[in-house]
Amino acid sequence: MGTVPSGFRVRPFGGSGATQRRPGPDQANRGGRAMSGLPLAPKVVVPVPRRGTRAMAALALSAFAFVVTVVVGTAVGPASPGLGEVVAVLLDHLGVREAGLPALTDRIVWEIRLPRVLLAGVVGATLAYSGAAYQGVFRNPLADPYLLGAASGAGLAASLVFVAPVPVLVGPVSLVTLAAFGGAVAAVLAAYLLASVGGTTPRTTLILAGVAVSSLAVSATSYLMLMSRENTMSILAWLLGSFNASGWHKMWFILPYAAPAAIIVALHGRILNVLQLDEEQAAQLGVNVELTRAVVILAASLATAAAVAVAGIIGFVGLVVPHAVRLVLGPDYRLLVPVSALVGGSFLILCDLGARTLISPGEVPIGVITSFLGAPFFLYLLKRQRTVFM
Repeated sequence: MGTVPSGFRVRPFGGSGATQRRPGPDQANRGGRAMSGLPLAPKVVVPVPRRGTRAMAALALSAFAFVVTVVVGTAVGPASPGLGEVVAVLLDHLGVREAGLPALTDRIVWEIRLPRVLLAGVVGATLAYSGAAYQGVFRNPLADPYLLGAASGAGLAASLVFVAPVPVLVGPVSLVTLAAFGGAVAAVLAAYLLASVGGTTPRTTLILAGVAVSSLAVSATSYLMLMSRENTMSILAWLLGSFNASGWHKMWFILPYAAPAAIIVALHGRILNVLQLDEEQAAQLGVNVELTRAVVILAASLATAAAVAVAGIIGFVGLVVPHAVRLVLGPDYRLLVPVSALVGGSFLILCDLGARTLISPGEVPIGVITSFLGAPFFLYLLKRQRTVFM
């Protein structure tokens, strides 16, 4: 039946957990039926939810950490307004009380720092819960939200805008952002269409299709950088990720995709638990495996596409954060998804804080920071993960 993940128990299918016994000889013909030849009901692994104080404490602690990192990230920088002033500006704009602070302080906090910090938090949360969703539907703890080519497709589309003789900005609208979003969605759809066979999409075939699409997009991007050397630095800077040009308009771009996707993935937490069985057992428990996989992948991919479109390609967040949370809290996706989102948001806010303060007034690309922190943990996962579920 396969290895039983930690945090799961074996229960008889259809029973309350009590041991089932074969009918004795005196029960063989009860009700006029020959019962002695029937096999016992099969045993299946069903996820046992983690409830109670531990789950509530994990959610409360991760939410508190997220709020703290937002305040600290807004306060720290070349011009530091201070924690008290940050809180005062926030309360002022929320209509709680007037701050009475200089206009410059209000502008630094509300128009420059806070949009950037919140965008980093939303992008980090989006990549983290999307990574958890991908790891759940593919039953592979080493999967990430770029598995089906979202990052590579976005990079290719953004590179085309930089190379093409068109303005990068049309009013407040960035063509790079729009193109990156479209490229990410197109890459995932291409992988899904290539992997579909007779109305079904085998998991391993889908992964291989994603690898092929990613390789093709990366090759095309490299060719564009080679043929348009004057745009190479612009393309490279976008590919490495940055929150340098953040504003409230980017928040309004990502939220319509990230928020509904988060709800969809969270509502599928129980089904993601069941999918950790093999597909045949999940189907026996009433799960429509193909539909569930399509819905979860679509939601996570749209959210990932929006995240990449506004911030560039930021690696390792969707891989490292959900796996680290799983190591601490266990495999229950009803808890794993929301906690991963909060931890991912906090993690990327801190990474962005380092990116804009390490070489101030310059900036380190955010992708460099996340790779520097995430790569060692990824190597640890490779060493620790003896069995990869494909």
